Amino acid sequence: MAQHDDGVAGPDGVAVPDGANTAAGSAIVKAHAREVSPGTAVVPSDGLQNPGFPPHRARLTDTDPKKDKRAERQVSGLFYLSIVGSIFAVAAYIAFPIVPGDMASVRMNTLMLGLGITLGLLGIGIGAVHWAKALMSDVEIVEQRHGTRGTDATRAKAVEVFTLGNKESGFGRRSLIRNSLIGALVLTPIPAVALFRDLAPAEDPVALLKHTMWAKGTRLTRDPSGTPIKASDVTLGSAFHIIPEGLNDSEHKLEEKAKAAVLLMRLKPEDLTELPERASWSYDGIVAYSKICTHVGCPVALYEQQTHHLLCPCHQSQFDVANHAEVIFGPAKRALPQLPIAVDSEGYLIAQSDFLEPVGPSFWERELN
Repeated sequence: MAQHDDGVAGPDGVAVPDGANTAAGSAIVKAHAREVSPGTAVVPSDGLQNPGFPPHRARLTDTDPKKDKRAERQVSGLFYLSIVGSIFAVAAYIAFPIVPGDMASVRMNTLMLGLGITLGLLGIGIGAVHWAKALMSDVEIVEQRHGTRGTDATRAKAVEVFTLGNKESGFGRRSLIRNSLIGALVLTPIPAVALFRDLAPAEDPVALLKHTMWAKGTRLTRDPSGTPIKASDVTLGSAFHIIPEGLNDSEHKLEEKAKAAVLLMRLKPEDLTELPERASWSYDGIVAYSKICTHVGCPVALYEQQTHHLLCPCHQSQFDVANHAEVIFGPAKRALPQLPIAVDSEGYLIAQSDFLEPVGPSFWERELN
């Protein structure tokens, strides 16, 4: 019985005719896999559908003109309440002053001031919310995402949005709400202005900052004991923290000390570089400079004996004592003011005068001599 062999299996399991293998080196032809039509993809039938917007529910103010007018009066009333609260806060701050040492006055001042500020802020806040919920346009919209690049068309669209917002909110045509809101916004910051202004001295702050307790003949005393110091007590390379005589008995001790604190140091006279007009401001190598940094007013209290440098620990400004306390590093822009000193008949160090320039950080009305 004859055997029929139509071909042999190729490397990919594909039948290859016998004739293809009769010749050595003959190529094997591969068959490609059958492509599947994309139409046979399975589409899930349980996907979420867009439910759309719920049915719009008209507000009372949309259907009843009387309700609309009443809501407008309520909003403007809240804004006027804010105005009253802001004015009351300023009036209460003046009418109920804080008496030093009287805690009852502190509580009353805080209570009345807090009530006024609360009315001022709540009036605007509640009024704005009521305005938006009762009177502004109540239409659901879908905002599509778009590119952020500004073009002429984008700017024109922005103008259109503002115009539409004005139309929908009624800001332009509801003059009662508009005017009361503007008044409330203008008066709301007034209590803060009154509070911040009261942080400054009641007297002219410029004059107060330009002068300290130092005067001609005032003795230099140790801080904090107030003991007078003699020139012989100041040894070479030493540094003393100094306050003016009588500071401890001052009614405003801390305020005066913040301006009058001084550092006293002794160098070799030949190490000092002194201007001719300041040659008499030191005594036998002893110099006195303000302890208040000219950057932001921190105490300059770190003295390096070998380099004669003063270091401010707050922001690392450095001053060269041997050269008029000039700034050699850091954010400070001015040298430390020098206090002219001398010695009285008993050997105690005294001031020749007050500082000839304002101490501490520069301020907007400073005029240097």
